[in-house]
Amino acid sequence: MATVQLFHTCLINEFAPQAGMSVVRVLERLGYTVEVPDAQTCCGQPAFNAGFQDEARTAARHTIAVLEATDGPIVLPSGSCGDMVIHQYLALFHDDLHWRERAAAVAARCEEFSSFVARHHAVAATAPIDATVAYHPSCHLLRGLGIDAEPKRLIAQVPGVTRVPLAAEDECCGFGGLFAIKHADISTRMLERKIAQVIASGAQRLVSCDMGCLLHLAGGLHRRGIDITVQHLAELLDRGDGGRGDGGRGGLASL
Repeated sequence: MATVQLFHTCLINEFAPQAGMSVVRVLERLGYTVEVPDAQTCCGQPAFNAGFQDEARTAARHTIAVLEATDGPIVLPSGSCGDMVIHQYLALFHDDLHWRERAAAVAARCEEFSSFVARHHAVAATAPIDATVAYHPSCHLLRGLGIDAEPKRLIAQVPGVTRVPLAAEDECCGFGGLFAIKHADISTRMLERKIAQVIASGAQRLVSCDMGCLLHLAGGLHRRGIDITVQHLAELLDRGDGGRGDGGRGGLASL
């Protein structure tokens, strides 16, 4: 049985562990042994995006050291963290050949969750799910990693699911990490536009591959009293309800 490493990401580990467990169950169902390196921490993206290059390099060195001590593919359930480790580490260590080579070796083993699953396997939920689903492609997943068709293909393979189009689906939801804090007014307007598009789609569920976007969107929907389930793709692929057995109300609907 092949072994894969799970880089669980900060947001999943701290705010949505159910999504992380869904990632594990999906990968195990596909025949993998899933290992989770104990010493992993933040990949350093918040510091990197804020311009704190030295602090980002410190986090990156730690992450590289932790991951290079493991074996097998490294799966990241986040386009954001995936882009950081796969692409931005090389930029961080542009002038440091030793760490750039180590970063490149780790990056070569990394793959975002939806891409890994779609490339290696066809996945179906354990039971049919009668639901309409809208998909939000996160910016880093779509533009940073160039992943677009894979999540949509996996959603389409879930029995009973109908994916409904989302107007201007490739527009940012307004989260953008620190952007939502530094430019809250702009972020809120972008969120309102995205929520209006989700409502207009008629979707019962909103699915994405990045927990930052999902938290942002779930919070906006909840504050408006809108009853739409918000889920990581892994939760939809797991059992349709995030593995919680609560009649399809898994994910972040309670935020």
